Amino acid sequence: MSQSPASALRQLVELLSADASAERYTAVAARARADGVGEADLAEIEEAVSIALGVRKVLRRQRRREAELTALFDTASDLAALRDLDAVLHSIVRRARTLLGTDTAYLTLVDEAAQDTFMRVTDGSVSLAFQQLRLQLGEGLGGLVAQTMRPYATPDYRTDERFQHTQTIDAGVLDEGLVAILGVPLALGSGTTGARKVIGVLFAADRSPRSFSPDEVALLSSLAAHAAIAFDTAEALAEAKAAAAELAEANAVIQEHAASMQRAAEAHDRLTDLVLRGSEILEVAEAVAEVLGGRLTICDPRGEVLAQAGGDASAGALDPVPLARSVARARAEGRSVQEGDVWYCAVLAGQELLGSLAFHGRPDLDGPDRQLFERTGTTTALLLLLRRTVAEAENRVRGELLTDLLDGAARDPVLLAERGRRLGIDLLQPHLVLVAEAGPESNGKLTAAAQRHLFGRDGLCCEYEQQVVVLLPDDGTEPGHAARTAADHLSQGLGAPVTVVAAGPCNGPGALPGFHAEARRCLSAMRVLGLTGDGACAADLGFLGVLLGKEQDTEGFVRRVLGPVLEWDERRGTELIRTLQAYFAVGGSHIRAKGLLHIHVNTVVQRIDRIAALLGRDWESPERALEIQLALRIHLISQTGRLGGEATAVPDDQP
Repeated sequence: MSQSPASALRQLVELLSADASAERYTAVAARARADGVGEADLAEIEEAVSIALGVRKVLRRQRRREAELTALFDTASDLAALRDLDAVLHSIVRRARTLLGTDTAYLTLVDEAAQDTFMRVTDGSVSLAFQQLRLQLGEGLGGLVAQTMRPYATPDYRTDERFQHTQTIDAGVLDEGLVAILGVPLALGSGTTGARKVIGVLFAADRSPRSFSPDEVALLSSLAAHAAIAFDTAEALAEAKAAAAELAEANAVIQEHAASMQRAAEAHDRLTDLVLRGSEILEVAEAVAEVLGGRLTICDPRGEVLAQAGGDASAGALDPVPLARSVARARAEGRSVQEGDVWYCAVLAGQELLGSLAFHGRPDLDGPDRQLFERTGTTTALLLLLRRTVAEAENRVRGELLTDLLDGAARDPVLLAERGRRLGIDLLQPHLVLVAEAGPESNGKLTAAAQRHLFGRDGLCCEYEQQVVVLLPDDGTEPGHAARTAADHLSQGLGAPVTVVAAGPCNGPGALPGFHAEARRCLSAMRVLGLTGDGACAADLGFLGVLLGKEQDTEGFVRRVLGPVLEWDERRGTELIRTLQAYFAVGGSHIRAKGLLHIHVNTVVQRIDRIAALLGRDWESPERALEIQLALRIHLISQTGRLGGEATAVPDDQP
């Protein structure tokens, strides 16, 4: 039996599904040629084989890219939990060697004091001399990379004359047996300002000649960027520890002064006790207001009242103009300031403004009392930092749980549900899945806005695949309404349009990845439709929602589109649906439709007028017509399935 193009296409799809070898694809065309398929069909089959081979190539490249992205994600996770810089660097070098499939990989760093470079990490190296190399700046391939801040690759190091060879370097490379080498820079700083600084070079090398592809260069460059971030993070941690040490030293000085002022010391002890017990800010305000005998107001950086105690506690918000002016002055002078009858103090953590204090009722505030007021700013800063740290830790733990839920294919649903219970979330109950997206200028601010949107609610939030995912308990709110509410709230909080799609409700951890995939598909559709800054669910997208939804509500879609016509036929026993099918089948011709239906043309006209009255004047517009024809086709298929045979429909191939 000769092979048809349809059967050949089916075979090619099966080969793609099985990830077959390239030879099996070409065998399809060879078989068609041997079967004596006609020239036109043979050309179609050969073109299909060529396309299938291209798809196979893309799929394989995608799998390789996924492995690379997994390695980069794991590296980013290492950085997020940075504890040991050497461990992170060893992990990066080992992943570079594995992903590029080279014999060895190594990382050199610049020693600014000695004005040379040295080996920091090696993987796969067997030569002690190579591992102990120290190179002068500008020498070897690494020197060229550092000077130009660009990647360089050589298929044969010993014969490449683009960079400066030295006896020391060549001897080390020869002892290691390296031939092909790729080096990329480890750089810190912004390329737009010209302030980039090379701190080292990451290498991948083979002991036989080879060429490195652009993808391999890009991958090694990404790993080098992670290594540079590791150094930057380690340096920031060191600076933070130094700042903490300075803060501890300053605190010791303050306590030393407080020892000479009994009243201030007692108040200080009381404030310290509040901090150690993790008290609320209101308790601090009440304690200080009681000691100083006035009204204390604690505000956030925007001037909104966080707590107020003493005197007339119902006074409300402060005048924002003198508040902002006085806080700026207090920051500049480094101590409390007075304006009118009110004393102001900035609540700072380093140079970061966490809030402000305003004290009424003591215009003569001075000496130990003024110092107590200023110490209250420090106490408030500690409590605010503690509260922020706790919130960040909780958000991180909750975000990690949601990430694991989204990666649920390899996770134990029972363990995921148990983790949720420990966080006060019952994952076995129905939840809505919201996926939010904003412009690239958001720079991660969308996640913080989503966390604020969740405040006080038992939900989860994380950044996943460059989008923000929110899991909300199902309280009966329609998914589309939940998406629109979230879009409005997030857009206001971010100051930029945020697009949100809701899916669900889903039951149990195992269902979450599927609903997340549905929401992402709908989000892509909204992007194409220009619905940026809006909220929706699959049901809101009409026939697109039917096609994109995880649980396609085809019957509901048919009823939404054809409901009035179906109800008319059911009540009166008419054949408007059959007439509509015939009308579309003949391209909207009344005359050809009457021949297909074997009725008078006037009857066709009357029925079409009735259909127009039921469906609306725009029923023949391109968009509505497409929805109607799709609903008709789904209705025809469903009727065929119920009757177990042919439905009374007009076939597509009628003239």
